[in-house]
This record gives sequence, structure tokens and C-alpha cells, in this order.
Amino acid sequence: MVKHLPPTVKQLLTLRNPQPRAAPRSSRLNAVLTTTYQDAKAKKAEKGWLTLATCTLLTANAPPAIGHLYRFATRDEPDNASSRRGLPEALDKAALMRESALKSCIFVGVPRTILSLANLHEAIEDDVKAGLRKAPSPKRAATPENVETIVARGRGLWATIYEPHAEKLYNKLGGYHPDFIEFIIQAYGTVLAPLPGGDAEQGNLSRALGSVVGTACLRAEGGVGPQLVSHVFGLLKARHVQGLSAEDYWLASDEGTEWVVRTVDSILDVVKPELGDGTAAQAKL
Repeated sequence: MVKHLPPTVKQLLTLRNPQPRAAPRSSRLNAVLTTTYQDAKAKKAEKGWLTLATCTLLTANAPPAIGHLYRFATRDEPDNASSRRGLPEALDKAALMRESALKSCIFVGVPRTILSLANLHEAIEDDVKAGLRKAPSPKRAATPENVETIVARGRGLWATIYEPHAEKLYNKLGGYHPDFIEFIIQAYGTVLAPLPGGDAEQGNLSRALGSVVGTACLRAEGGVGPQLVSHVFGLLKARHVQGLSAEDYWLASDEGTEWVVRTVDSILDVVKPELGDGTAAQAKL
């Protein structure tokens, strides 16, 4: 059993910036969160705002900012625990942030998701933790009885995002590696697609909010222009899903989609200012 890293390896692992990004100063972070939240509130897009803010901060790899976002979203004064509003509101927002972070792993990977979920978990109060779902959802854990349903859910979401090119893209990605597209479809079915049950599922994100996740992550990531364009189209196409809430319909409108991208940029300008106006990637899927 290896109990310790060799000294040289240990030293090597301290190089090349291995630590996550530090959060901006509280005053700067509060300023951009306040400005963007007030704008979202005026547009009745508060769920969209909390979703995109969570995904932007996660993708920027600034885990302490995730905890700050939770406190900002649930308290009248972020640094004053006694100013937290009611438990139901805190529980709803914690669940939404947790689900947004989970979906982000599809776009930016597991390591950043772990760091951000850990910081969110640390920030959440004990009474909120007690109210969050503890057991894995049986709708996500693949079994012989439900695997076909999960795959169908993934294929259905794939179609609503990528039509009229869904089949062509499916075949192209399968040509890169035969298991790659199957992995993606299963991930779409288990993680990215809304859970059946709607609002009865704690923290469940709608089809439109799922596309807000993709748009925010890919915009914040930078350098993945073709994928960003695909998921912006996916957000615009969410306007055709049946049973939309008023917020979902607005987020999927031309105006709402532009607002999502611009709001992500506003937060990025504070937490990841070096991203700037990088040259768009030229490769195509």
C-alpha cells in the first residue's frame, strides 16, 4: 500500500497552478450578483438567474463563490446568518443549485463539479441539509427494468436540441468512437433531461433551464464555440416544449436567450476577466 507521495512527485504537483480559482472580493461579487439578480427579478427570471450563476461560477472554477452565491440568494445580508429567509425558500434554492451543478458535469467535467458541490454543501445550513433528498433517484439509476426508458429519454432530449441534424450528429459522434455517443445519450437521459414528475421532484430543472445550464457552462468555458452554438439553439428550441412556464418561455425567446448569454458574461467579467473576447474555435463537430 502506498501511503505517501514520493517527495519529487509531491513537489511537482504543486506546480502549474493546481489549486482552484480564488473567489473575487466579496464587494465585487456582491455588486455583480446584485445587479444581475435585480435585472432577473424585473424580468421574472429568478430561477434562470440562479441556474446560470451557479453554472458560471462552477465553470470558472471558483468554488468559494458557489457558497457565497447560496448565501446571497437566501439571505438579506450574505454575511449575516440571522438574515436568512424562510426554510422553504432556502431548501428550494439549495436544491436548484445542487441540480444545476450536477448537470454541469456533462459540460465541464466531474472535478470542478466535485469542488463546487463540496463548497455548496459546506455553505448549506443543517436544517436545509436535513430537507434535501438523500437517496439516489430511482429514475436515474439504470436497472434492467428502466434502462430502455432512460435511453429513450436521452434520445428524446437529443432530438429536441439538435433537430433537424440530430441523426447526422448522432452518427458522426458514433463514428469518432462507437461507445462515445451511447455514453452521451445515457448521460442525457440520466442527468441532463428533466426528471419525470416535474416540480414534484426536488430541484428538478425544466427543459429550458437544462439548456440554460449548457449555455452558461459552455460560454464560461470558452474555446468551445461550436458546442456553445448548438446549445444556444437548444435553448431557443425549448420554446416549443409543451407546458412551459412563463419564465421558461421567456428564457427560450430571442430576448431571453440573449439575456442569458449577456448575464453570464457580466458575472465572468468579475470572476474570470482574462477570458475576454477570445477567438472562436474553428473546429466543427
